Amino acid sequence: MAQSKEEFLEQFGGDYGYPDAPRGIDELRAADFKRLEGMVYLDHAGATLYSEAQMADVAKDLMSNVYGNPHSQSDSSMATSDLVTSMRHLVLKYFNASPRDYKCIFTSGATAALKLVGECFPWSGDSCYMYTMENHNSVLGIREYALSKGATVSAVDIEEVVDPSKNQGCDSLFKISKRSNQRRGDDVLLHNYQNGSLTAISGKHLKGNNLNLFAFPSECNFSGHKFNLSLVKLIKEGKFIGTSQQQGRWMVLIDAAKGCTTEPPNLTVYPADFVVCSFYKIFGYPTGLGALIVKNEAAGLLNKTYFSGGTVAASIADIDYVQKRKSIENVLEDGTISFLSISSLRYGFKIIDMLTISAIARHTASLATYVRRKMMDLKHSNEKNVCIIYGQQASKVKDLKMGPTITFNLKREDCTWFGYREVEKLACLSGIHLRTGCFCNPGACAKYLGLSHSDLVSNFEAGHVCWDDNDIINGRPTGAVRISFGYMSTYEDAEFLQSSFVSKAVGLNNGYMVNMDTLHLVDDWSQQATSDIRLKSITIYPVKSCQGFSVQGWPLTTGGLKYDREWLLQGSGGEILTQKKVPELSSIRTLIDLELGKLFLESPKRKDKLQISVLENLTHISAEVDVYGQRYEVQTYGDKVNSWFSDAIGRPCTFMRCTSSKHRSCTINGRRDRLCRDTRSKLSFVNEGQLLLVSEESISDLNSRLSSGNVNGKQQMFVDAMRFRPNIVVSGSASYDEDNWKRLNIGKAYFTSMGGCNRCQMINLYQSSGQVIKSKEPLATLASYRRQKGKILFGILLNYEDSMYEEDDAVVERWIKVGQEVYPSTE
Repeated sequence: MAQSKEEFLEQFGGDYGYPDAPRGIDELRAADFKRLEGMVYLDHAGATLYSEAQMADVAKDLMSNVYGNPHSQSDSSMATSDLVTSMRHLVLKYFNASPRDYKCIFTSGATAALKLVGECFPWSGDSCYMYTMENHNSVLGIREYALSKGATVSAVDIEEVVDPSKNQGCDSLFKISKRSNQRRGDDVLLHNYQNGSLTAISGKHLKGNNLNLFAFPSECNFSGHKFNLSLVKLIKEGKFIGTSQQQGRWMVLIDAAKGCTTEPPNLTVYPADFVVCSFYKIFGYPTGLGALIVKNEAAGLLNKTYFSGGTVAASIADIDYVQKRKSIENVLEDGTISFLSISSLRYGFKIIDMLTISAIARHTASLATYVRRKMMDLKHSNEKNVCIIYGQQASKVKDLKMGPTITFNLKREDCTWFGYREVEKLACLSGIHLRTGCFCNPGACAKYLGLSHSDLVSNFEAGHVCWDDNDIINGRPTGAVRISFGYMSTYEDAEFLQSSFVSKAVGLNNGYMVNMDTLHLVDDWSQQATSDIRLKSITIYPVKSCQGFSVQGWPLTTGGLKYDREWLLQGSGGEILTQKKVPELSSIRTLIDLELGKLFLESPKRKDKLQISVLENLTHISAEVDVYGQRYEVQTYGDKVNSWFSDAIGRPCTFMRCTSSKHRSCTINGRRDRLCRDTRSKLSFVNEGQLLLVSEESISDLNSRLSSGNVNGKQQMFVDAMRFRPNIVVSGSASYDEDNWKRLNIGKAYFTSMGGCNRCQMINLYQSSGQVIKSKEPLATLASYRRQKGKILFGILLNYEDSMYEEDDAVVERWIKVGQEVYPSTE
């Protein structure tokens, strides 16, 4: 890495690391971001990070001063008012906006600022709201206000092209691509795009005094494309829209939430009417605070209906009388502003001023440019591109300005796509924090992924919604992967991505995960003497995510192993509690005595043991809950039981038992695409199949890989079968033979394989000295050789086929016992 960094510094050393600042990047990172040790944070477009020095200043300020409600005349209130005024000027200064021309309105964030503009803009039936396709949903949402007032709404795609023959003193020209107009009601104004400009061709003539609004981002939060801010003057002067007919006055809104982190719009040069931002995007803290920078003239045109505390000079309760304040800040800021958060802004700007915004822009650009070039150079062994980067690659303009954001998808050697969720999961295993999806920017997402309206609708009908796992539908990605750099990002962040993420995900020419679509399957498995396979252990987990207990034999029911995962804990907000959310669950020990008919529970945080009857008790309250999309009828318990569990896990919860769930037929995916023989199969509180099976041989193979991967004196890593919470452990087969099993029988009990079990980070949790420890293993190693179409598979899921044993219309209770022979079948 040392040689690579030298090469990097040779190329980017003049821009990287703040050479002219009091502290360089390495000193800054070591002193103020110690919490980043061992991880790589690459989601600064989502939220950048606060520094330790910044928070120390905030804490010292709050502990040293008294700030009162600014809607008063006390000394503490006046101190707050003076501080808020100075912060407004500080924000205006950041955007090079003169207080004579602009006002700073504090809001709860950029979204609230955009909503305020949409709500108060003087829309009419003659107005037009136009916005670029590459815009955040919060900008798109303004159209609801426009459409409700009868205005026309148009989405346009702006292309910046170099055309020397038409260049008249400008470096670039703009074209707009046609999009259909949106309008509600019968009086629809038709428009046509001619020669890259918008011209009215039919309908009534627009009045000369109507107001229109054009919105665009200074930087696209999807692609990182920086829009040319000369659009502001072109639009306001009528040169961009077209001058064949008078269409009223155009005003401009810039969404600077992303762009202002490295290049805030210079409002002296580009005098937009409205600019919005969120401060956590700039320096990490505070969250829940943003601003609307509004031109004085534009502010006077806003029509605000609602009034609240702080916005009125006088009002009378029982008659229609109200006089609003004259100050535009007071009129638009409802209630008491977040004055303590506002007071902390100076400490964020203190860091920006120390480094300078121009140096931050150069620093982050150097990292993004370096990584972008490296990714574009990556090739598979067949010379196919690994990375498809959105934005710059698609642009016809050489050296188009890009922000420190790279959005991409990865392709396999056969040109099929890696799903973005697969990439995200692997990144998590390497301690890399990034973002996936469409980033609330549907226009840019559709544009760069080539998704038509029908594609988007069919994806939604197929079940795809924002933030879900449906990353590939009909062989095409539904979103992308985004990495972004912030002012504290380092070369090591960029290189760590290169060495630990990209190479793992794409199977470069190092033999690592080249055949990532193919699991290791034993070709001659049918020659295996199946009589040598034995049932090694049986484990029952009565309460979901709590400890299980081992038995020598156990009965089966229509739901699988009797009482297995028949109980769970629900949080106070209705959420299902699991070890991933509540690691303390792993310390609760369970045991069921079939003869006594009791469930026994113990916790190190409770001196008393809890006993619960497993017999049906209809006196308890019944309810219905949703668990991972499945509706269950449940039995809840009283305060005594719930109090015991709340003490055991350290949070309020409700203990409940599954009394019935709708029998659901089971579709076996993948290579065994058919229905289960037993369509009456009942699931208790399991996620998918009724039972989980792993083999000792597969565990042994995993441990050998873990052992071979331990270098540089690292402690030997070893996992046992119980790390995977299996119900059944078998021995005597070859490693991963179970991948091929379609059915198996143990004694007279028959089971259908539901396919591989998709593993998550829960298997990385283990207990040591009473503490729950989280590591990267064994999931990281499994990801290196057990991945299939975005899933990391280990063990197989089984469903019990009870219908095979009906005698005289009565289901016979079958038992399985340790030591029994296991007979798998691939038919």
